[in-house]
Amino acid sequence: MNQPVQSPKKTALPRTNDPERTMADILAVAITEFADKGLAGARIDAIAAATRTSKRMIYYYFSSKEGLYVAVLEEAYRRMRQIESELHLDDLPPEDALRRLVGFTVDYQLAHPEFIRLVMTENIHRGQYLVQSDSIRALNVPAIDGLRQLYERGVDQGVFRAGIDPVDLHMSISALSVFNVANRHTFSLIFQRDLDEPRAMGARRDSIVDMVVRFVRK
Repeated sequence: MNQPVQSPKKTALPRTNDPERTMADILAVAITEFADKGLAGARIDAIAAATRTSKRMIYYYFSSKEGLYVAVLEEAYRRMRQIESELHLDDLPPEDALRRLVGFTVDYQLAHPEFIRLVMTENIHRGQYLVQSDSIRALNVPAIDGLRQLYERGVDQGVFRAGIDPVDLHMSISALSVFNVANRHTFSLIFQRDLDEPRAMGARRDSIVDMVVRFVRK
């Protein structure tokens, strides 16, 4: 009598345990979710579905929706400051270094509108969540120190005029760069200009770089 053929037992695939990768995947999706919808409109369900994880897992890593939002802010600033630190400004003459820094800031903001939207959202909340993060403040210290050293080097070499506050200079660079992203749709409609046209973007970039350099130049 023939014996029934038994199907081989299925061996369960080993579960991967990579918390850093899981958190990175969650943050990558959460940045877009919070940038597009703000803190109130963002949905943990949507982030969980997009990352093929669970709400429970997200809360395990980030404690709460607000905790994830703070982590998103930290990651957004970290990305920008990391690239900024790789510009090697000390290797350039002061004016060339300033031109590279301003040009980078303009380019980065244009390429990462989600960063601007996140910052705008946090300003709507009056910095309520940013103040909970020590790392964001720490991330921005090297940026100001680097600009201060660049500026002081230019003053010492007689290239830049004295008396400019590096934090104020940083604010001016940021303001000019952010406007391109934050106001481009309304500005384009009101003044009938296509600010997304490559030639217009390049001209605006050059204009911002020249304005900052001329302001600082002796």
